[in-house]
Amino acid sequence: MAATDKQVQKAGIRALRVSAADVARAVGVSPATVSYVLNGRDGVSQEMRERVLKTAQELGHIPSARARRLREQRTRVIGLVLTDIANPFYTEIAAGTVDSARARGYEVFFAHTQENAETLDNVIDTMIARNVDGVVLTVLHPDDGEVIRRIRRAHIPFVQLSRRIPFLEADFVGIDDSAAAVELMHHVLDHGYEDVALVAGPRNSTASAARVDGFRAAARARRIPLPADRITSTYLSEAGGRRAASRLLDADPLPRAIVCGSDAIAAGVIGALALRGVRVPEDVAVTGFDGLFPEASPLAALTTVNQPRRDMAGVALDLLVHRIDGVGGAYQSLIQPHELRIGTTCGCPLRTEPIG
Repeated sequence: MAATDKQVQKAGIRALRVSAADVARAVGVSPATVSYVLNGRDGVSQEMRERVLKTAQELGHIPSARARRLREQRTRVIGLVLTDIANPFYTEIAAGTVDSARARGYEVFFAHTQENAETLDNVIDTMIARNVDGVVLTVLHPDDGEVIRRIRRAHIPFVQLSRRIPFLEADFVGIDDSAAAVELMHHVLDHGYEDVALVAGPRNSTASAARVDGFRAAARARRIPLPADRITSTYLSEAGGRRAASRLLDADPLPRAIVCGSDAIAAGVIGALALRGVRVPEDVAVTGFDGLFPEASPLAALTTVNQPRRDMAGVALDLLVHRIDGVGGAYQSLIQPHELRIGTTCGCPLRTEPIG
């Protein structure tokens, strides 16, 4: 019996002296992987995390209570930072994100910034304090590098959606805004319009800037002038569209076509024109961008570019969850397909049969 007691004591002494390296050898991973798990850091898959914790607990490297706390450290909450929830584009992004997150066992904590840098700072600080597992960002401007640095210092994975910071090594999901804008502008110019105005979103939005670049490139290719006084930047809302249209209405002459950088802007433009008795498309053709309005909407006839908003949200969630699980691999830019939707606001006749 004495020998048995001595063996138990020796085994107990060994258990107390088990190191992270011992755990790593038992699992067949590097000590760095064990360190990541035991310090609650990202970069390790959930399956591997469970294996390390189980082995560390069995070898006596950590008590069962600490292993339980480490397993429960994830909040199962995703942060979603929107530009403006009142814009139907972001409303559907939010709905798609919530649906995709719940399907993966996560809830969503979202906020909107309305293009305000101070609000963005506060939102990010709050999400870091709440220990969200990852963040989807739709609001980034080229000068938001400090925001990204704070997220990375907190070891929180993130994905850029629709907008991005140029040259930033990070995941991105969106469409080819420039190519879509080229396609839309060529369609508008096919009607023979020579006096065209652009009403785009904020200049510091990479999505809006890419659309303007595409619109201008198509106009240059057709030798159609786009002078500076025919290009307006405004807030991504109906109110922004109304303000821009009022300026165009007060100028002389009124352009024959107004190409808008979003459907929300286009809705405001059409409303302002109607209040002044200007007919669309008989007097002024108008196009949008985003594909927000369903068939039942009064703006269903809007010629626009369809973005697969819910699909984009789902792809972004897939990327983010892979990052959270530590299996994301190299950063990816996943460009989703867009579709030109032809209505009647551009001057095309009403279609009575489906295309194709």
